[in-house]
Formats: sequence, structure tokens, C-alpha cells
Amino acid sequence: MPNVTRGTRMAGLLAYLVGPGRANEHTEPHLVAGDAPMLSWHDDNELDHDSAMAIAAYLDRPRTAYDVEVTGGHVWHCSLSLRAEEGLLPDEQWAAIASDFTTAMGFDDNDGTKAPCRWVAVRHGVSKAGNDHIHLVVNLVREDGTRASVHRDFVRAQRAARDLEQRYGLEELESVVAQRSTRGYKPAEREAHVRRSDAAGRGSASTLGPRERLALKVRAAATASLDEAEFVRRLRREGVLVRARYADHGTDVVTGFSVAQRPRRGERPIWYGGLSLARDLTLPRLRAAHGWPDTPSAADAAVAEWTAARRGRRVVAPGRETATPSAAEWQRRSADLGDVVDQLSAVDVADADKWATVARSTAGMLAAWSNATEAEPGDLAAAAEALSRAAQTHRPTPPMPKAGRVGIAGAAMVLAAAAHSGQGRVAQAVMIRQLIRLAEALTRAAAAQQQMRLAQQLADDTRARLARVHAGLPTPVDVVATRRLDFVGRNGTGWAAPQTSPIPRTLQPHRARPRASAVRAGAER
Repeated sequence: MPNVTRGTRMAGLLAYLVGPGRANEHTEPHLVAGDAPMLSWHDDNELDHDSAMAIAAYLDRPRTAYDVEVTGGHVWHCSLSLRAEEGLLPDEQWAAIASDFTTAMGFDDNDGTKAPCRWVAVRHGVSKAGNDHIHLVVNLVREDGTRASVHRDFVRAQRAARDLEQRYGLEELESVVAQRSTRGYKPAEREAHVRRSDAAGRGSASTLGPRERLALKVRAAATASLDEAEFVRRLRREGVLVRARYADHGTDVVTGFSVAQRPRRGERPIWYGGLSLARDLTLPRLRAAHGWPDTPSAADAAVAEWTAARRGRRVVAPGRETATPSAAEWQRRSADLGDVVDQLSAVDVADADKWATVARSTAGMLAAWSNATEAEPGDLAAAAEALSRAAQTHRPTPPMPKAGRVGIAGAAMVLAAAAHSGQGRVAQAVMIRQLIRLAEALTRAAAAQQQMRLAQQLADDTRARLARVHAGLPTPVDVVATRRLDFVGRNGTGWAAPQTSPIPRTLQPHRARPRASAVRAGAER
């Protein structure tokens, strides 16, 4: 939806766009499109007030040089916004939309027939209502001093927006679709579209696209990491390309990041900023949510890893992400997670912010497990995707207490190292029971907050997916049967992985057996 305004104060508009906003909703302001000289100057670095003044002076130069007055104001400002339900677009797609929109409005060089206008497109996060959007700022005085036409600019902007909706596969206005009967959806096509949308809303693994898969990896890496440097290393370990966004005029302060899947030979990577993946995956929110140390040494270590990632060099200081946790570690982390779940019983079910934090952490643990054990996104990935939607709040949520963060990071760490071979499957069975308890607690909280659709999804779909994963793991009966193989003793060594390479019979996926048989088996032991 385009919203067009006019004015005379270029510096005032740019200062507002890079400022905090009326409700502190502006985050990570940066350019996504504009003149080639402007983009080479600022790239996608985060903008501050000094940057805004420099951009305003550059945009204003043709008007001041030719001393041209424009009736109604020479500053043409248009915001292009999506409905909140449409989610977020990557910077690259917004850049293409901004360029096409500028061409449609006639502000470019019109195939060489006119001098172009100077313009930029600024992105600074979602609006207070959750709408993803960009702001186009145009100087209506062209490079040669002539004035750009704004005749019927509002109508032309609406027409350009409708064309861009079709071109980029965005949601179209229902009134426009209804009027365009020869080009609109046929009834059967509309029903199929609704079915696909419903499936995507339930987090079906088959509908996860490149952006959702990257979001899973970013969420998993963040949840399992105790500091920012480890987060960067874990991303690279998952085969993700990482690119930092630095503060203006330097490379020693990182303000954001972009990620991409490693492309096939001959293809170019498609980059997604943290905000393009999810609201809670921007770097400032990740830092606050996970309590990463904010010290000079931690910052230096993080910048070193960001720089190495951007230049394709080896990691600077490998850490715990390279270690394979022992079975004793699995037991300890399961116990820590159980303590966290027990502590959640004291949290008010009506406290939406705290439960959004719990949903984010649970989604991160499931995402870590999915990345380690699912060759293609399956039940764990779909459950993580569904839970992550409960974590999407318009403002940052308070972090968990330090003990809870450490417990969740530890659980995510061992889940990220889970192997395909079956080693540690008993420990995984214990861990997933804690995760099911977390999902049940989230369901109760969602119901108490009158989020009935989310509560139903958690109760029916997410819990069913976790139950299916649990069914393929050993049950408590099998845990008892394998203690003589795996338990070294109560001398501090705890659980130990079997030393033989074949998986013992008792570690194979369990088939249901009558309770009486289980009791007899326990009595015989």
C-alpha cells in the first residue's frame, strides 16, 4: 500500500527516518536502494543522524544548485507497506520493488529521455502495527534542474503498487482481484491457494522455503551459543554464508547481519537480513534475548569472527561447538532443562511477554535438534517453525533469568550435536519428554491469553509432531533395560555412551508392549 506525502524539509524527513520513531519502533535504519553513488557510499550500513544529514544534502543538491522552487514542496515521500500477515521481505526484494516503483513513477531517466531524480529507499524495521515497509525519498528537481511531473501521482502510485503485487507474488487487494475477473483466481485455484496457505500456517515441513530453513539455522545457532562469537561459528559450521553489517565509518562495531544458503555452482547467493527472517532474529534482539556478554573482550572476539566469516577465512578461535557431548553431558543438560520447566510453573499464564520468550527458546532447541538429525526438515523443524510464530512480538521481550538461559543453551548445545547413528537415543528420549512438557505449558498459556488459534495449533499439531518423534525413541522401559550397558555408576561419571559400534537391540525404536510385561521385566531385573 503506497502512502504519498509532499514537503520542503529533506533533512527533517531523513532525520526522522533514521531516528527512534514515535514509539521507538525504528530499528537498524539502512538503505536498500537508491542512486548508485549513494549506495556505494553507504552500502547497507546502519545509518545515524550524521549519515542522514549527508544523504539529505546529497539529495537536495540539484535544487540548491539550480535554485528551483517546486509548488507543494520538492520532497516527495512515499511509504510502501505490506499487511502484517504477509510477513517480511528480504532487503534484495525490497530493493527491486523500490527500483521498479521509481521507474513506474517516472523518476528515473525514462530510457535516457530525461535527467533522473535523486532518490533513496530507507528501511527501519516494522511499524508499530507490525507492517513491513520501506520509505522512498525523492527530490523532484532532476539533475538538470527540470521538475519531475507529479500529475495524478497518487493514482499512478496505486496503479504501480497493484502491478508490483502481481509481479512479486504479493497479496493483492480483494477489490482489485474481484474487478479483474479475466485475470483473477478461478474458484478451484483460490481454494488450492487457501489450502496451501493453511498448510504453511500450520508449519508443514514441506512448505518450508529457503528463508524458513535459514531462520531455523539462525535460531538454533543463537539458542545454543553462550556468546556472539560462538553464534557466528555455529552458523558457519551449518554451512551458512554470513555477512556482517557494520556501523557507519568503520568495521569495529557490528550492528546487524545477513545470511545466505551456500549456492550451487554458477548461482549467486540470496541474502536475507535478520529482520527478513523474523522479528526476533535481528542482532540487537538476539544479543538481548540470549544475554551474550557485552564486554570489550567479547566484542573483539565477535568482530574477529564476523570479519573472518565475511572474508571466507577460517574461524579465529574454535570453541565448544566443535565438541561432541558425552552421554553424561546429555543427562546433566536434561536435568537442567527439567529444572527450567519446573520453574516455569511459577510464571503467570497471562504474562504474554514471558511466554513469548519461552516459545522462542523452545523453538531454538527444536531447531537445533532438527538441524542435527533431519536430512530434510521434518516434524522437529515444523514444530520449531510453529513455536517460533508465538515468539514474534512487536517489541523485545524480557530475557530469561541467567540460570534459565544457561540451561536452555546447554540443552540446545547437546541437541545440536545429536547424531544420525542412534548414539545417545536414550538420552534424547529423556530430553524430548522435557520439551513436550514445555509445549504443554505453552499451550496452557496461549489458552489463558485467549490466543485460541495458537493454543489449538500447539495442542494438536505441534504436540503430535513431538509425540511422533518420541515414539521413535526408546521409552522409559528401554532406559531401564540399557542401564547395565550405559550407566557406569554413581561415582560421578554418570551416563556413558556404549563402546560397541552396533546399536543394542534395546536402543532400537520401541514397539508398544503390554504394561504387565513391562512390570515383569522390571521385577526380573
